[in-house]
Order: sequence, then structure tokens, then C-alpha cells
Amino acid sequence: MASTFVNWLRSPKAREYFFSTHFWGPVANWGLPLAAIADLKKDEEVISGPMTTALACYSMVFMRFAWRVQPRNYLLFACHATNATAQSVQGARFVNYWYMGGKEKKEPTGVEKVKGEIKEAADMTREEAKKVAAGPAK
Repeated sequence: MASTFVNWLRSPKAREYFFSTHFWGPVANWGLPLAAIADLKKDEEVISGPMTTALACYSMVFMRFAWRVQPRNYLLFACHATNATAQSVQGARFVNYWYMGGKEKKEPTGVEKVKGEIKEAADMTREEAKKVAAGPAK
């Protein structure tokens, strides 16, 4: 199996493939799904619903194109399948945050606010604490 692949790599057909848009188009396109995967860690408040929808639809259209073109472009198909999946997850996060109560669940409760204020106070330097204790300057 490996020797067959190595033989193919040495063939003119492999060079033809690696120097074609059939290969480099999908390779360049992998920036979209990689960025979408990186965005999965970001706060839901910054997700754009319309852009996420547009990118998911775009990837689904080009998945079909990659499947229908002859010869089939599996690399392009995998790229757009990955992007469509990541964008769908982002879309679900957007809907959950803005329409299903995720924003309210994420906001800190009274106890969490007090804990945050205590942490802020503990992080203050002595000089900052003296300024706060002295009150506003007259």
C-alpha cells in the first residue's frame, strides 16, 4: 500500500495534481474552517448570526460542488464539510445565547458579583487601597 502511494508520488500524474488548482484551491480554503474552529472558544456575544448563516450556506453549496465536479475534489469537500460543521455549532451557540436564555444564565448572580468585587479588592496594591479608603479628593 505504501509503496503504491510512493510510486504515485513519483509519477507525472502526482506532479500534475500538486501543481493544479484542484489541490491548491482547497489548501488555501482551509483558512475558513480553521478560523471557525478557533472562534469556537470566543464569547458568544461576538458571534454574528447573519455571517454565520451565510458561511454555513456557502460551505454547503460548495460541498455539493466539490462532490459533483469531475473528478471529485475530496479535499475541497472535506474543507467545506469541516467549515459547515463549525459554522453550525457557532449558529447553535448564537441562538442559545441570544434566544434561548444563555445570556441570562451567563450573567453573574449577586453572590458572584460580590466574589468578583472581593477578588478585585484583593488584587489592589496598598497605594490603590489607601486612595480608595481616603475617598474622593477635594
